[in-house]
Amino acid sequence: MVIGLGGTIAMTQTGGGGVTPTLSARDLVDAVPGLADAGIDVNVLSLRNRPGASLTSEDILELAETLTEHFADGVAGAVITQGTDTIEETAYLLDLIHTGPKPIVVTGAMRNPTLAGADGPANLLAAVTVAASPQARELGCVVVLADEIHAAARVRKRHSMSTAAFVSPTGGPLGYLAEGQPRILNRPSYRATLDLRLLRRPLPRVGIHIATFGDDGALLPILAGGLDGLVIAGFGVGHVPDTWVTHLEDAASRIPVVLASRTGAGFTATSTYGFPGSERDLLSRGLVPAGILDPYKARLLLQVTLASTGSHAGAVAAFTAMSRTDRTPPLTGPAAPYRETVTR
Repeated sequence: MVIGLGGTIAMTQTGGGGVTPTLSARDLVDAVPGLADAGIDVNVLSLRNRPGASLTSEDILELAETLTEHFADGVAGAVITQGTDTIEETAYLLDLIHTGPKPIVVTGAMRNPTLAGADGPANLLAAVTVAASPQARELGCVVVLADEIHAAARVRKRHSMSTAAFVSPTGGPLGYLAEGQPRILNRPSYRATLDLRLLRRPLPRVGIHIATFGDDGALLPILAGGLDGLVIAGFGVGHVPDTWVTHLEDAASRIPVVLASRTGAGFTATSTYGFPGSERDLLSRGLVPAGILDPYKARLLLQVTLASTGSHAGAVAAFTAMSRTDRTPPLTGPAAPYRETVTR
């Protein structure tokens, strides 16, 4: 199943100047050289036709419900085409609420169809090939561009224009396409998901505040006052100016506050530094470490855990369990809102 949401891959020139999304999922599939000869039965659906920046959480939740219906009807895998601006976030949200073994592959394009060397057709062919492959089962949602296969939980957009814009800085790609076939080299051993039916909608309001040089933190009480949860993108391994400390401690007493690193790679520390505003200091004041997750993915995980538990304590417990990267003893019992999957 190929489902179109719009984005650069679907854009054409308009009378007003610039390109806008106009092509349907059928238009995209019909324009891919070699796809008709690949021996893969492809159905299409145009669900949205928006720029990636204009997609919403409700769009993705509706998409997830649509995918559940098609998987139940026998579809073997799904490809989502959309704008690359938000792929690293939409793919991770899909990954968190996709509990089945069938693959979901998200792709797009960095060059629109009016340009020489447009990458959309090649990316779409690669994505369909991956979605139809048994090797992609149990991987959850993956992102496929430039013949690379990335886990939704790892992938980042690192460049505003390059066709090689997507990377997985912590862990690397899961694999590649070689001679038209997917090669999975790096299979995660663990992922946790949430049942879509557990989510209260609309999703809770969760914001991100980035630590920047010289910021005294005066805006933090105003920001936290209007949120259900907050992610702090700290310096380095998870540090903030010492002037932020009391503001964050107060916020963490009322809403879940997650501490991530603004660097976009590596882990948030938990026990190395001890100065005011360090990760040890902040965690002792009630903040929750993001682990391997970057701030954007930590925000989504906090949203869905809040939406599934409905409480501060429940969200913190679920977030802590689901942000693990190994199979250490998990949160258990009737309050555990997530499902663990071991991939092989």
